[in-house]
Amino acid sequence: MKEFVVYTVMRIVLFMASFGIVVGIMALAFDGRYNLFWAIILAFLISGVASYFILNRQREAFARRVEARAAKASAAFEERKAREDRD
Repeated sequence: MKEFVVYTVMRIVLFMASFGIVVGIMALAFDGRYNLFWAIILAFLISGVASYFILNRQREAFARRVEARAAKASAAFEERKAREDRD
C-alpha cells in the first residue's frame, strides 16, 4: 500500500507543479489572463508525460508489489483447491 500512496502523492505534486507553471506562462503571455480549462488540460498532458519518465521507479515498485500480492493470492487459491481435491 505504501508504494501506491507514494506514487499517487507524487503524481498529484507533479500535476500541481505543472499547473502552476502553465498558469504562470499563460498569465505572462496573455497580460495576466489565462483560461482555466486549457490550463488544466495542458497541466494534465505535461504531468502525464513527465510522470512516465520521472516516476518510473515508483511505478515499477508499485507494479512489483501488485504482482507479488497476486502471486501470493494465486498460490493460496491453488493450495485451497488442491486441499479440496484431496478431501
